[in-house]
Amino acid sequence: MKRIALFLVTNLAVMLVLSITMSVLGVGRYLTASGIDPVQLLIFAALLGFVGAFISLLMSKWMAKTSTGAQVIDPRAPKNAREAWLVNTVHQLADRAGIGHPEVAIYEGAPNAFATGAFRNESLVAVSTGLLSSMNEEEITAVLGHEITHISNGDMVTLTLIQGIVNTFVIFLSRLVGYFVDRTLLKNDRDGVGMGYYLSVIVCEILFGVVASVIVAWFSRQREFRADAGSARLLGSGNPMIHALSRLGGLEPGNLPKSFQAAGITGGALGALFASHPPIEQRIAALQRPQA
Repeated sequence: MKRIALFLVTNLAVMLVLSITMSVLGVGRYLTASGIDPVQLLIFAALLGFVGAFISLLMSKWMAKTSTGAQVIDPRAPKNAREAWLVNTVHQLADRAGIGHPEVAIYEGAPNAFATGAFRNESLVAVSTGLLSSMNEEEITAVLGHEITHISNGDMVTLTLIQGIVNTFVIFLSRLVGYFVDRTLLKNDRDGVGMGYYLSVIVCEILFGVVASVIVAWFSRQREFRADAGSARLLGSGNPMIHALSRLGGLEPGNLPKSFQAAGITGGALGALFASHPPIEQRIAALQRPQA
């Protein structure tokens, strides 16, 4: 969840800066004397949406280190046996996954871990002190396998592409609706757009942005299942990941509540639509199902 939050916050900040810069420079003149030019608007929206997303991706490692205070371990001179084991384990898993060795870092915090980076062979895996102190080595290895799978699957790049697409449509549709409201509903027949246009654009960007967040969150939940399965493949068994998830969720391994054994994603919970991770019980159930 941490890597998703970092990416989304950075993406929004970059989009805001780009929007202001492009307006000052006169880039994206989609409003003309005869109305709105949809082709120019689409170009403007795609440029703003995708550039913002990819700049966020390129900044992701720096943002992660800065915001969490993560300390990267020097693989040539780890400070203690725990750091040496952590680096060695990550490197072994990376070798099995066929990717370059990521940077390995530790940060202060509750049990958690994340992976980020724009390139599969130049990524970062960070583990919290809370996770290191609350799990045994097998469980930590399973979590690391999960994060390595995110990298080997190219999840951050795919997320960036999806974010770029939804950014583009949010920007494009909000301005079309804003123009319609200004000209048709508010009957603005003056040269240029009025305040109704700008207010409508702001409201629509918020509303469409909420819908876009649901789409991105849905994709994020699906890739969490795939990363869990990837950890099981790297370790040769799903049990270590089941135990790690059980510890995180406060459940006894193997004793999944009956109400969750056959449950899908709960449609009635509004919060579930925005969750970047599926419920732990569903992730355990997926790992316990026989693989085809």
